[in-house]
Amino acid sequence: MQVIILGSGSPLPDPARAGPSTLVRTAVGDLLFDCGRAVLMRCAAVGSGAGAIRGLYLTHLHSDHITDLNDIFTMRWVMSLVPNPLPVFGPIGTAALVQATEAMLEPDIGYRLAHHDDLQWRPAATVTEADGGVIFDEGSVRVTAAPTDHAPVRPTLGFRVDDGDRSVVIAGDTVPCAGLDELCAGADMLVYTVVRRDLIEQVGLPRLTDVLDYHSSVPDAARTAQRHGVPTLVLTHLVPAPAPGTEQEWFDQATAHFTGDVVLATDLLTLDVTPPRRR
Repeated sequence: MQVIILGSGSPLPDPARAGPSTLVRTAVGDLLFDCGRAVLMRCAAVGSGAGAIRGLYLTHLHSDHITDLNDIFTMRWVMSLVPNPLPVFGPIGTAALVQATEAMLEPDIGYRLAHHDDLQWRPAATVTEADGGVIFDEGSVRVTAAPTDHAPVRPTLGFRVDDGDRSVVIAGDTVPCAGLDELCAGADMLVYTVVRRDLIEQVGLPRLTDVLDYHSSVPDAARTAQRHGVPTLVLTHLVPAPAPGTEQEWFDQATAHFTGDVVLATDLLTLDVTPPRRR
């Protein structure tokens, strides 16, 4: 199993960081977690694409995590030679989001149906809304969801992918919570959204400091990984994006609370999820 950070950025546009998105390569194909801006451009860089996605998993419906849903929905349709509905998994509200996306695209759908004689079906998605539990189970691969805490954004989910004896948790945007603890127990890798509390507090703007109450700090993520003995912690969705030369500050904040391997995400970073190596 491989984890590919397609987008390590945040709502703030960054020329080097696409929007939040993580690809997990498993024995049954590519699973995509969130779909921030430029996700299909990053997929193209690693030999994937809308048609290859076995499932799109949404942690929550904040705009930066769903910006390019319309692109995936459209490209899967127009680049498939037969009907190929997009499997989408997410919290309650996901079905309404997909329906609204299709409605927004209605003019484009009409144009393409009128122009391409061999395109004789509409785009489609199969939506599974969940609040927890196993939501995908095929072959050696199982995806489990659990509720997280990103209030006032509700509901939100974290996900765990198990592929044989390997496992990775995609935390999404959350503060430490029981649902995340449930997913992390015995996991090999934790991909976790983090913010730098110290830097944001220095700026002092209310609209920035507001994010501190519903995102995890670097120490929060580190303590969660340490508590469950997770060997590898991947810090992503970095707010603010690390300025060149400051990367060590992020490592230092994590390693003060965590004795495993810390990885600072960049776009297209590819990590092998190795068999269990417990601390």
